[in-house]
Amino acid sequence: MPITKEAKAKTIKKHQKKDGDTGSLPITIALLSQKIDELASHLQEHKKDKHSRRGLMGMVTERRKLLITLMESDRKAYEALTKELGLKTKAA
Repeated sequence: MPITKEAKAKTIKKHQKKDGDTGSLPITIALLSQKIDELASHLQEHKKDKHSRRGLMGMVTERRKLLITLMESDRKAYEALTKELGLKTKAA
């Protein structure tokens, strides 16, 4: 169920701004989106897993906060990332 090392490394490589960048906002949001997608597919199969559903809601909230921070600091990066990840954007 957890994200594999290879998938995580690929996501980091795709979104990093420079070599060695592993924790910038776009990377964190992309990794969180991967976890959310994986957990959402788990919950499709296991509908009564309330503990995982609560964890999912926490991750979604955290991603929303990070997206707001990214939008306030760098609008172009926010729009590019949401388009790439297929997320809904805020109209502003």
